[in-house]
Amino acid sequence: MASPSPLTDDSTGGSHGPLVASQKDAADNKLAEVEKLDEPSKFQPTPKFWAILATLCVIGLLSALENTVVTTSLPFIVKELKLGENYIWVTNVFFLTSAAVQPLFGQLANVFGRRWVTMSIVALFTLGSGIAGGATNGAMLIAGRAIQGMGSGGINMIVDVIISDLVPLRERGNYMAFVLIVYFVGMALGPYVGGALVDSLNWRWVGGVSMVMIFLFLRVQSNKEMSFAQKLRRIDYVGNLLLIASTVSILYALTYGGALTPWSSWRIILPLVVGLVGLGVFMFFETLKFVKEPVMPPRIFGNRTSIAIFAVTFLNSALLYWIIFFLPVYFQALLGASPARSGVLLLPAIVVGVPGAAGAVILLSKFGRYKLLHLIGFGTFTLGVGLFVLFDKDTPLAQTVVFQMIAAGGSGFVLNTLLPAVQAQNDEKDQAAITAAWSFVRSFGAIWGVAIPAAVFNNRFSQLLYLISDPQVVAIFNQGDAYQYGTAKFLDSFPLVIKNQIISVYTGALKQVWQLGIVFSGVSFLLVFLEKETRLRTELESEFGLEKDKSTDAEIAETK
Repeated sequence: MASPSPLTDDSTGGSHGPLVASQKDAADNKLAEVEKLDEPSKFQPTPKFWAILATLCVIGLLSALENTVVTTSLPFIVKELKLGENYIWVTNVFFLTSAAVQPLFGQLANVFGRRWVTMSIVALFTLGSGIAGGATNGAMLIAGRAIQGMGSGGINMIVDVIISDLVPLRERGNYMAFVLIVYFVGMALGPYVGGALVDSLNWRWVGGVSMVMIFLFLRVQSNKEMSFAQKLRRIDYVGNLLLIASTVSILYALTYGGALTPWSSWRIILPLVVGLVGLGVFMFFETLKFVKEPVMPPRIFGNRTSIAIFAVTFLNSALLYWIIFFLPVYFQALLGASPARSGVLLLPAIVVGVPGAAGAVILLSKFGRYKLLHLIGFGTFTLGVGLFVLFDKDTPLAQTVVFQMIAAGGSGFVLNTLLPAVQAQNDEKDQAAITAAWSFVRSFGAIWGVAIPAAVFNNRFSQLLYLISDPQVVAIFNQGDAYQYGTAKFLDSFPLVIKNQIISVYTGALKQVWQLGIVFSGVSFLLVFLEKETRLRTELESEFGLEKDKSTDAEIAETK
């Protein structure tokens, strides 16, 4: 017979002492942990910091202008330049280069410092915007968009990196909110104010102002002891090459698959498999001991919270573009809106999403807790996407607006609270690598967020073509161009009976797109339960902090 355990033996009056004590210790530890989570930060911004933050806001404004000024003019440009089937690269090459170079820029920022890398990023964006804006043929436009994509991806990443350098983790949301608010203003006013600014003063002028501000105000520390040659040796050339090549291969397959070439074609399967295998090889290479400074250190994926957050970042980004690309089809094909009107109908998502993101990061800074924010965000987002299933040609405008706002509010709530959560799991020395990896995953998710719903939409549309009684109309849609033909002008060219049949097919295809969106968002919600609440650091240890004045250094030396 086993001897009685000291935790269960009740033969004496004090038999429960160790158990009670251990329970009390556990409760005290839990209380201390909660108190740590709520510990306020003592960060005090200086005039130098505010100058840098203003610079970051202007840099962020460039990205906002791209989203509103350049993209709104793309349909007209594509038509004028007669791009034909290559029109799809105008959008996708931007996603490709944006995603592929972010880890490289993160490593370059660690090696060469933030200031010059930031200037290079803005210069790339400005150059690409100038080339795209002045394009006289399709190749020139696509080249400009590729360069612009590199700059845009770098901008989104480097702003987060610099704020991470200068502000303790607990406080970052308060200052990221400033960038988000300026971004929101640029998004909302871009088609009017931004368009006039760009037309009269040119992208080069706007980018030039940013670079001057970076040169004057972005005075942060960097490693000045290493020679240029030593810094070059720190770059993970093989890792970057594997990652970029794999991303290009995957995006090539996603660009042509289903739209211009059947998914079953070897021309799609081969690059997709090569790209996915390449990503596997990349991840294995990064674990090898002789890789002294990997572009994506394996340790940043070393716990379940990090893995869960990277996963939901991918899904959230995919779902965001899922909605952006397919709501206009609903507006135009089912509601009969013009392209311009369709852009206006998307405004509720912007009006709620970006301010929602700013509010969420402020709440994160105030309470220091991210898991509840993620649960609320993904729960709300799942509800919003679920309500999209109710959309049809008779849906009232007010209902359309409200459903959009619900989905956008949920997505915005998690948009900028995911990065601080994954940063909390790792040391400050890895902040640039973490931010670059997170930005890559976010951009990579956007690529799939266009490809997956497009494949689902086209497949379901083909299945429902039997609802159209005119064989000639069926032949038109049999080419897999349903997305491209989803305009009010095209549908109005048919007799009313045929038009209503086409609308029925669009309704059914979109319904399946939204149904799959519910699944993706629901999985994101469940993944949040894997997250562990970790204290957001209130102290800051960064080798890339603000440069110190020489007078300050002298005073410190005298006190010693």
